[in-house]
Amino acid sequence: MVEPGRTVSALEADEVADGDVEEPEPAGIPRRRLVFRRFLRNRMALVGLVVIVLLFAIAYLGHYLTPWDYNEQDFTSFLEPPSAEHWFGTTRTGGDVFALTMRGLQKSLVIGLLVGLIATGFATVIGTFAAYYGGAVDRVLMWGVDLLLVLPAFLVIAVLSPTFQGTTWLMFVALLALFSWMVPARAIRAMTFSVKEQPYVQAARFMGVSGPRIVFRHIIPNISSFIIIDATLQVGFAVIAEAGLSYFGFGVQPPDVSLGTLISDGARSAISYPWLFLFAGGALVLFVLAVNFVGDGLRDALDPDAEGGSR
Repeated sequence: MVEPGRTVSALEADEVADGDVEEPEPAGIPRRRLVFRRFLRNRMALVGLVVIVLLFAIAYLGHYLTPWDYNEQDFTSFLEPPSAEHWFGTTRTGGDVFALTMRGLQKSLVIGLLVGLIATGFATVIGTFAAYYGGAVDRVLMWGVDLLLVLPAFLVIAVLSPTFQGTTWLMFVALLALFSWMVPARAIRAMTFSVKEQPYVQAARFMGVSGPRIVFRHIIPNISSFIIIDATLQVGFAVIAEAGLSYFGFGVQPPDVSLGTLISDGARSAISYPWLFLFAGGALVLFVLAVNFVGDGLRDALDPDAEGGSR
């Protein structure tokens, strides 16, 4: 709105008429509410959030929509295109592609979320404690980070994966999380160096508050914006990594399926039988894009100085 008695240029008048200029946010609003309002203004972030919710809903409720299970075969229908009976078509062995895609989506979503939470949590603890205590603690922890950074993660997981075949798929989650936290840990360490010199941290230290309590009660909450954003990005990276490893046979093992295994099986016939590849690949691309949109929206909402943070 234009203040009374203030003259505006023609450009400003056009912007006000078009709705491009927003009113300043009222003072005194709690930070959580302010962040929520900023996030709601980001249309792409809202679209991404809706897509993620819908993908989770259809992944876990999709089996109620079809009479076929992911491990069942229709021996009267082999490599059939999408139809009323098999919405996404069938595989070479008569498997229902819709049921398989829903099962693969379940597995990939869960793996992505678990890897994102574990990797971000580990990076937060290592980065904050290394920076807060400094000295020998910092050197030892960063030496471990540097050691893991120089290891070829893909090759290490590929070598170790056959060892755990036949065990729970949670071992695969652990392997992905093990090689996903080092870069965020370095970024969190750098942020902690600046935060730990703030007056409120120094005051807590002089009052005799223990180091771990200072880290968890004062430092981590003040760098939570980066941590939340990193968690969303880690989910997308984990889903892509799982798909890539499963594509080469190092991830989720039969008879279970994931988006990566479905893409691997369908890639050989992507031209002649495209439904074997397109639905799983489309679900993967859609989820990763949605997670990136939500991550961008959280960045803009949590950081008022970020470009687009006030839009």
